[in-house]
Amino acid sequence: MKAVLCKAYGPPESLVVEDVESPTPGPGEVVISVKAASVNFPDVLIIQNKYQVKPPLPFSPGSEVAGIVKATGDGVNGFKPGDRVMAITTYGAFAEEVKTEARRLLPLPAGMDFTQAAAFGLTYATSDFGLRDRGELKAGETLLVLGAAGGVGIAAIEIGKALGARVIACASTDDKLAVCREHGADETINYATEDLRERIKQLTDGKGVDVVYDPVGGPYTEPALRSLAWRGRLLVVGFAAGEIPKI
Repeated sequence: MKAVLCKAYGPPESLVVEDVESPTPGPGEVVISVKAASVNFPDVLIIQNKYQVKPPLPFSPGSEVAGIVKATGDGVNGFKPGDRVMAITTYGAFAEEVKTEARRLLPLPAGMDFTQAAAFGLTYATSDFGLRDRGELKAGETLLVLGAAGGVGIAAIEIGKALGARVIACASTDDKLAVCREHGADETINYATEDLRERIKQLTDGKGVDVVYDPVGGPYTEPALRSLAWRGRLLVVGFAAGEIPKI
C-alpha cells in the first residue's frame, strides 16, 4: 500500500509518498481501509517533533480518519470487517490503510459520509469538551472565539450557539469573518485591523466576555484575558500563532 511518510523532521514539504507493507492487527486492534483523512494542526506539529506524541521515524502522520474496517484482531468486540467507522488515531492516517486500537473507533451515523466524518471528530470533540466541561458555557453568556475561521474555531462557534451563547468571532481577514457569520457568529472582530480589547468593550458595553476560546496564542491571549468579565474563563486550546501563551 502507499503511505505518506515522515522520514526526517521538517515542514510538510519534506514528506514523501512510498510503498509500505500493509498492517496486520494485533490483539484489540483494527485495520481500517482509509476513505478520508483530515489535516489538523497536530499533524503539522508532529512532523516537526513539536508535539507531545513522538512516534519513531519513519512514520505516517494523520490523526483522524474515516473508512471501512478491513480486519480485526483477537478480542475485538463491536466491530467487524465491512463496518463504516471513524477514529482519532494520533498518527498513521495518511495511508491507504491504518492500524489502530479498537477503543478509538466510532461507528458512522447513517447520514454521515466519510469526508464529513474524517473532519468531525477532533475539532468538535476538542471544542465540545472545552466549552462544556472546562468552560462551563451557559445560555445567555458571551463567548469570544479567537482564530474562529479554523477547524476548532468553527466548531466552537456552532457549539456555542447550540448552548445558547452569544458568540463573537475573531479572525485576521474579512473573508474569514464572512465564513464565521455563515456558521452562526453574532458579532465579528478583525484583529488585523481593529483593536481587540476596544472592540470587545464596545460589543459588551464594557462588561467583557464570559468565556474566551483561544486556539491561537501569540499576541492575542493577553488582550483577550484582560477582556474577561467577572468570573470569566480563558480556555487555552492551542498556539497556532507559534507562541505558547504565557500568563
